[in-house]
Amino acid sequence: MITIYHNPRCRKSRETLAIIQESGEDFQIVEYLKTPLNQKELKALLHKLKMQPDELLRKGESLWKEKFKGKTLGEDQILTAMAEHPKLMERPVVVKGQSAILGRPPENVRGFLEHAHGN
Repeated sequence: MITIYHNPRCRKSRETLAIIQESGEDFQIVEYLKTPLNQKELKALLHKLKMQPDELLRKGESLWKEKFKGKTLGEDQILTAMAEHPKLMERPVVVKGQSAILGRPPENVRGFLEHAHGN
């Protein structure tokens, strides 16, 4: 089962969803702005992505610039910020099995789905 952490207002997220739909595989959509991930879920997602919290952070968001830019934040503080303000999480994220990938660019997901076919 594939999971996409999706923001329907984001063009890259919509393009990634279309690639998943084309694959014909079963998938579920998690609109993470409506159902935000908690810190534990974010940590698990980052582990699958093999990324650090600041790599999944949308530093261009006005919210980040207003509240956090210029501050030195540890990993837990970044996770807390993303849990409390889910729009700070980069999107879309696609999970299959124990692996995940960021759909930026969306074409990343094609190869990922083919590679993760056995998971």
